Amino acid sequence: MNRPSSRMLDRIKSTYLFIRTEGTVSTTQVAEEFGITDRTVQRDLRVLEYNGLVSSPCRGKWKTTEKKVKIS
Repeated sequence: MNRPSSRMLDRIKSTYLFIRTEGTVSTTQVAEEFGITDRTVQRDLRVLEYNGLVSSPCRGKWKTTEKKVKIS
């Protein structure tokens, strides 16, 4: 896997913060908020899910987990 770019990491962090603020959101909501494609959102959410930061209680909906996160 290639090293993630600073822009990608910033987008993933912003996505996490958006979900944490809004509660449960859809993939489409995230895409519209950041002006990116659903596919890009899905890749970003996969990174967050892999790290235990978000979960999908039902298909296409996402929420943050209880995992503690230090945001810098």
